[in-house]
Amino acid sequence: MQSRRKLRFRLVVSFALFGFGLSALFAFAALNIRSRVEDQLVNSSLMDDAKYANQFAQAHPDAPGPGSRLITGMTKSERTIYKAPLPWQNLDTGIHDINELAEDGTPHHYKLAVYRENGIISFVRYDVSREELGKRQLIVSVVAAVFLFGLLSLVLGFWLSRKVLKPVSDLAQRLRDFRKNGKAELLAPHFADDEVGELALVLDEYSQRLTAMVERDREFNSDVSHELRTPLAVISSTTELLQGSPDLTDKLRERLKRIERSSRQATELIEALLLLSRAERRGPTRGETTDVGKVASDVIESQRPQMRDKPLEVELSVRQPVSVNAPASVLAVALTNLIGNAIKYTLEGRVTVEVSANRIEIIDTGPGIKPEDAERLFQRGVRGEGAGGSGAGLGLAIVRRLCDLYGWDVSMRPRTDTNGAIASIVFG
Repeated sequence: MQSRRKLRFRLVVSFALFGFGLSALFAFAALNIRSRVEDQLVNSSLMDDAKYANQFAQAHPDAPGPGSRLITGMTKSERTIYKAPLPWQNLDTGIHDINELAEDGTPHHYKLAVYRENGIISFVRYDVSREELGKRQLIVSVVAAVFLFGLLSLVLGFWLSRKVLKPVSDLAQRLRDFRKNGKAELLAPHFADDEVGELALVLDEYSQRLTAMVERDREFNSDVSHELRTPLAVISSTTELLQGSPDLTDKLRERLKRIERSSRQATELIEALLLLSRAERRGPTRGETTDVGKVASDVIESQRPQMRDKPLEVELSVRQPVSVNAPASVLAVALTNLIGNAIKYTLEGRVTVEVSANRIEIIDTGPGIKPEDAERLFQRGVRGEGAGGSGAGLGLAIVRRLCDLYGWDVSMRPRTDTNGAIASIVFG
């Protein structure tokens, strides 16, 4: 999953982490190098002093020991080694780290240089407690410096992010203003000839192409709607005149009614699609009020020819009258798709259309749907499976767009009590 943090926040955090990590790495390396170099120097000096004391004792056997230039040492012969502290007596030539308890019980750490030559043993001891105290103080100082540099990196990151991202922020702000105002202006003239300026130029070109495409689409929809309305009006008026003829048979009269209903449905669909192409809510602004129950009754009658000889009943139940601020054509297109699908997919049983408080539900006894497919069916190009599952998969997608345009909530879900599905529209 990609991060949802803002670009500036990520840049500041990255810069701060880089500064903190780099200073911490440098501090660790400095402490490690200091510790190694200091340890080598102390060990070398201790061995030099031990060797010097041994050679002095060999050259002047009766003279007292010269001691050490670092710390007072002692020189013993192999016969008097017992006079040395017990932990020292079996040590070989070299530098030894010794930890022991002092008289007061506190731990005591020191280095001991031992040099054996010609029966003479010299010892030089160096107390490292002061060195360890200084090392702890240095570590505290270095840690404080690391945190200080980390804080400075954070402050510098804030400042640099503001300077670096200022063109990007300006571009984003202009795009937000365009979205609020609904009027696009050229972006490229407001930015330098750099990466952000190139991005603004690409956005300008894309906006111009998109605007031209939308204008062509609007003109095409308007032209098609106008051209289709004329023949549909001719069909509607002609069927109306024919139905008034006294010599029509009942079968012919029923066919004319089907032609009239199909013509009306086509007109309603054209008007609904024209609303979608304009992407504006014209219904509420014109003050049109539509009775949901009446439109549902008309849609049911228009869909009855689809039943053919199927053992299927379609029932309308108006539990509470509902009116919506929308053209009847928009609601008719939505209900035609939902009720038509219920009739098409139900081979036998019942399709019930219920109108209740602020909603309408279409309940069928068909094969039903899977819960995971309920939302997918409203996608463009997705069609149902099962009986009569042919088509381009555009009907429910159009219903979803119409409902979104008027603030309605359309959904489908499987029935829990038996087979079948429930399609519902909740009016906002």
